[in-house]
Amino acid sequence: MAFTGFTDEAFAFYEGLLADNSKSYWTAHKETYELHVREPMNELFAELEPEFGTVKLFRPYRDVRFSKDKSPYKTQQGGHTSQGFYFHLDADGLFAAGGMYAPTPEQLRQYRSAVDADHTGKELQAIVDTLRSAGLQVDGDRLKTRPRGTPEDHPRLELLRHRSLYAHEGWPTDPWMNTPEVVDRVRETWRNLRPLVEWGNQHIGAPDFTR
Repeated sequence: MAFTGFTDEAFAFYEGLLADNSKSYWTAHKETYELHVREPMNELFAELEPEFGTVKLFRPYRDVRFSKDKSPYKTQQGGHTSQGFYFHLDADGLFAAGGMYAPTPEQLRQYRSAVDADHTGKELQAIVDTLRSAGLQVDGDRLKTRPRGTPEDHPRLELLRHRSLYAHEGWPTDPWMNTPEVVDRVRETWRNLRPLVEWGNQHIGAPDFTR
């Protein structure tokens, strides 16, 4: 089926889950999750896959083995494509992103090497500047100081501090989310993010679905 939008029930489901993250809530509202979250999410991604790659829809269950927070369920439904684009829905609205999320140590080494190199580093800086000028947020986990051996006056020191680097755009809940306009909004944002995603794929590799 073609994607027709996310209903108000989808956002209400996550509002309820935030208030009661328990198996009893999940069991009582599982049908709402399947009909109003998971199914339309699959329909949305089916329309985007031809341009942005195969989608992996994340499981709704948290891995709590090594976490102090034992809440069993994720408070958003997300997924990412084989090319490196990301999207999720939660109680607050919608969120689209793309970039380098959780690089391996080797990928991080490759990233910093590419940022340090004059040609590829300037290319990434120009991409980041363009995204910011377009109103997208550029974020990521960063070192508080600087990578070992990096001079204080390095022209791309801020980029070198990143241990993850991605850009994103979010939308608070709004009536247009009940319509197919969601497809156009996400597509436009992902297209804007394509230069960043492709730079990462070229210099550190595409995301690994098996990790």
